[in-house]
Amino acid sequence: MAHALVGPGSGDARAPRLGRPVRDPGAPGVVDGVVLLLPDGVPESGRGPSLLAHAALRPLGRSLVRAAGRDHGLVAHVVRYRGRGWNGADARLAADARWAVGEVARRHGDVPVCLVGHGMGGRAALRAADHAAVVSVLALAPWLPGDDVAAEPEPVRQLLGRQVRVVHGTTDETAHPELSYRLAIRAKKANRSTCRFEVHSDGHALRQHHGEVLALAADFVLGSLFGRPFSRPVADAFAAPPPLGLRMPLAAGFGRSLRP
Repeated sequence: MAHALVGPGSGDARAPRLGRPVRDPGAPGVVDGVVLLLPDGVPESGRGPSLLAHAALRPLGRSLVRAAGRDHGLVAHVVRYRGRGWNGADARLAADARWAVGEVARRHGDVPVCLVGHGMGGRAALRAADHAAVVSVLALAPWLPGDDVAAEPEPVRQLLGRQVRVVHGTTDETAHPELSYRLAIRAKKANRSTCRFEVHSDGHALRQHHGEVLALAADFVLGSLFGRPFSRPVADAFAAPPPLGLRMPLAAGFGRSLRP
């Protein structure tokens, strides 16, 4: 595919690319906003991208597009990385995410972009927020290095001017929730438009409260991309000082009363 030629590392055997677009057939023909979905990965690997991780995010893309409905020209793409490994200082997944934002700008022009990442993809979303087209970041169960692994703290300055939300299950054994809380504290100091929700008794895949997480994601994406008013719990989370706004519990049944 021609657009893959502009991906990072033109000498690589693989290049990043965008998955086929997901959009509502009844939506306006003009693209008003784009969601880039960044799959999970692993800290170190030379293997190709995970088809399973890629497929796991497509239902979220369809859910977000349905929530936008015919009111907004929302398009979602799942990013296909060059490989599944972050690979230390290479930060490959973040580089591929930045390439994807640039590719969106090339295809669709000056449209706002929301980065939505899961696990290692959540880390990539937070890192790639420095692209000018990015207006918001949703990090779902983001994998972050502990103090015993990281050479230096995860950067947060790139989050300035963006709306940022972290969502993490309290029983996640793959990506420790306390690490995302620590990052959220630092991010909140640099950027007041930061909040974090805790999903009690849920793990890395956020399956136990899947419906609530989907509703929370839609509320954030439509609010940050198209200016739809945030639900009361979300508005309260943004406004609350730490630690309240960074340990906001996701209530059971969230989203049932929200507009579709």
